[in-house]
Amino acid sequence: MTDDTGSQPLATFEPRERRAIGVLTLIVLLRMVGLFSLLPVLALYAREFADATPLLIGMAVGGYGLTQALFQIPLGALSDRVGRLPVILGGLAVFGLGSFVAAFADSIEILIAGRLLQGAGAISAAISALIADATRVEVRTRSMAIYGGGFAASFVIAFVFGPWFAGVFGVNSLFGFGVFAAIAAAGLLFLLPRDIPRPAAVRRWNFNAAMKPELLRLDLYIFLLHAILTASFVALPFVLNDRFDMLVTQHWKIYIGAIVLSLAITIPLIFLDDRRGKGRSIGLAVVLLIVAELLLAFAGFSVWSVFIAMTVFFAGFNYLEAGLPSTLSVVAEEEARGVSMGVFSTSQFLGIFAGGLIGGRFLEGGNPGNVFFVCVLIAAIWLAMHGFGRASVQSAPKIP
Repeated sequence: MTDDTGSQPLATFEPRERRAIGVLTLIVLLRMVGLFSLLPVLALYAREFADATPLLIGMAVGGYGLTQALFQIPLGALSDRVGRLPVILGGLAVFGLGSFVAAFADSIEILIAGRLLQGAGAISAAISALIADATRVEVRTRSMAIYGGGFAASFVIAFVFGPWFAGVFGVNSLFGFGVFAAIAAAGLLFLLPRDIPRPAAVRRWNFNAAMKPELLRLDLYIFLLHAILTASFVALPFVLNDRFDMLVTQHWKIYIGAIVLSLAITIPLIFLDDRRGKGRSIGLAVVLLIVAELLLAFAGFSVWSVFIAMTVFFAGFNYLEAGLPSTLSVVAEEEARGVSMGVFSTSQFLGIFAGGLIGGRFLEGGNPGNVFFVCVLIAAIWLAMHGFGRASVQSAPKIP
């Protein structure tokens, strides 16, 4: 087998590498389904608390992003000192505890506290580092691609599973699923190979290498992407529920149909990368976000128009969700890839938190269209910055 250029043979995975990658990918899938499955339904659930306000609802939806962002880098660094497994086990325990607290919340404040605890179990950096520990350099890029695929799959699964499960068993049962996911993921750790080497302790992280302008631009992009996503899903459940009288049990039909059809746009965008470069594809994906949010803001008066808008939205979102980390893995210096991914993940989860606040703030007037319009403005500013950034880095064709 040869690589993409046909010049060198590709290394094959060893059995222990396949086992480690499979187990760790399944762990992250379980954990992220436990988080993402709440996104399409939590706003409606939080509204039922007597002390709920739109801003507090937004905090409940996106609050976990704040603690994810705060603890991502520190826990990744801690795993260099005490080992990956203790940090991962501890993070799963905190995630399970937060799920338990939220499941029995009797006020919006307790619900928010549970969400913050869920996010405090920030183990993405430690899992990524463990994958690097368990694999050879020759297969590491493909290992990270498989891991990233599990993360992306969790998003799709969650948007189908969450509304269905909540409709049948209640939204608080999704927090119960979070407890189960934490326990199951902890159990999966015992299936890891026993001979994963422990790396030498890192004396300090090279943050300067992660602060290159092209990396910071990608960090900003993932922040904006998840801010738009979360703000949109603070407002969208109210559109489906209040405007169209759709039960929560029916929301998944909109999401799964839109996600499947969106592949007809996402896949050509991926192929376009090979011909014209990722920079142009990123710009087109942001345009898709703008079109989708415009449709939701001004033409979301029928189920079909919302369905079309969500199809366009997921087409842009899915491309960016996969393409941005892929670009970062190429641009980042190899010896600073870990810290670069840590900063990237922190930016992603800060975007989730900011999106929750934005959605809650602009839902205050009771009009979800205001939230979608603000998302249009954010995406338009993003597109303008992207065009300016591309013009300033013409000498670096690999950078978007």
